[in-house]
Amino acid sequence: MRRFLVLLVVVSLGITFAGTAAAQGEEKVLVVGLSEDYKSLDPSRAYEPGGSLIHVSVYDTLVTFPSDSVGEILPNLAASWDISDDGLVYTFTLRDDVVFSNGDPLTAEDVVFSFNRMKNLKGNPSFLADTIASVEATDDLTFVMTLNQPDPAILAKLIFDAFSVLNADEVRANGGTDAPDAAETDTAEPWLMNHSAGTGPYIVESYEPTVQTVLVRNPNYWGEPAYFDRIIIRNLPETSTQKLALEAGDIDIAMDVIADQVPSFESNPDIEVFSTQSDTLIFLLCNQDPAIGGPVSNPLVQKAIRYAVNYEELRFLSGKGANNPAAMVPIGFGGALDPSEGLTRDLDMARSLLAEAGYPNGFEINFEYPDWNYIGTDFGIVAQKVQADLAEVGIKATLVPQEFQTSLDAYRSGRQGFSLWLWNPDYQDTLDYVEFLPGGVVGNRANWTDANADPEILALRDAVKVETDAATRNELFREIQLYEQEKGPFVPLFQPGVHFAFRSDLQGFNYNSQWRVDLTLLYR
Repeated sequence: MRRFLVLLVVVSLGITFAGTAAAQGEEKVLVVGLSEDYKSLDPSRAYEPGGSLIHVSVYDTLVTFPSDSVGEILPNLAASWDISDDGLVYTFTLRDDVVFSNGDPLTAEDVVFSFNRMKNLKGNPSFLADTIASVEATDDLTFVMTLNQPDPAILAKLIFDAFSVLNADEVRANGGTDAPDAAETDTAEPWLMNHSAGTGPYIVESYEPTVQTVLVRNPNYWGEPAYFDRIIIRNLPETSTQKLALEAGDIDIAMDVIADQVPSFESNPDIEVFSTQSDTLIFLLCNQDPAIGGPVSNPLVQKAIRYAVNYEELRFLSGKGANNPAAMVPIGFGGALDPSEGLTRDLDMARSLLAEAGYPNGFEINFEYPDWNYIGTDFGIVAQKVQADLAEVGIKATLVPQEFQTSLDAYRSGRQGFSLWLWNPDYQDTLDYVEFLPGGVVGNRANWTDANADPEILALRDAVKVETDAATRNELFREIQLYEQEKGPFVPLFQPGVHFAFRSDLQGFNYNSQWRVDLTLLYR
């Protein structure tokens, strides 16, 4: 029955796409299949990883990465920049040939507006601006950013979607403001859900939540025009639906391929496959508040869970490219522990720790997770595997699958006691993983705060945030990760492999962990 329903969906998609193609005639259209996780197309509010696929197509940032790596920071809207000797003042000189999608020229005032609006909206990404003390336009093409403390990751942060530069006049005309009370008075989000005010190669034509997002080529783009006239991003939550649609030629890219599908795709001459290790971290959260977390708020229980998990078998679920990080800093980031330094499964140690914590016979607990697929990782399958592992030491975890947005809201508000989640880095620097420490974004979601944290980890956190010497910073991160192995409220499970499949006539495919795929560079 399930396969029959999937086939019906694909048939209906084929009819829709065929009708669209006929109506569009010679229009060049790219169709993407994606398990949608984003809920806002306002870049100043957006935070979910899937949204980056859209924002990188519609907006530009001051600096950027190459299309296929995060190893170098390149000029983008900024032609150049200077940094003061004390590392506190960044002076950017903007390009003089950039216009917004409505034809207005880019000015430094637009950058000031965009940065202040993002910070004052006080949304999920606003913490990225915590080290920015002030921003100022000294002339039409000069933008000065002053920090309140040295921040060696600030340029990497500026590549994140939330620092996209918007047309200040257009956003203000549609309810936007960068005033200190923007969180209460800004009303531009509804307009930005079906319009855009950026300088990128595409503009937003329409957005139907959980259905599709449509982008059309920006006629006023300042750079080389993109190949496709239109990009349709279809929400196809089921990986089986994406697979059938790709094989039928109804979509051009399947963004959420699971490991089991890779051999079938590889044997199809009409389809190309790309696989690599992602920088996504799949982890367990144990709430530090006993009223919410119950037994898992106990550090001994947290450590027992870390010993009870079968890391190698979890990694196997994700297929080619997957790895097991040793702690909460993923492999590939500066200062990450070598995987060989990670914990290995030890059921006797887990049982001993549970007994020491007062649970010699284990305990029962609800295990919450979003019922979805992300970059080929099926959270339901992972949850079942964790459930089976914990059962071997007497922990009876009752699976509580949840609709994605419902689960996300509970997770972000710190209301989940024991849950399965992921972290996609907001910016490509190890400082992003300070968010797993007390008072950080994810630390707060686990109710790990300054008030209930050890002075030892607070001192390490405060030191690493301002350390500019790379070797010293790596050593501080090493101490932090060793602490997390002993006492932290998180259990790092694995870094999944990431798999994409696309029609073989599609050219220009590159993977970048910041935005996954730059759709604007694709062509036939």
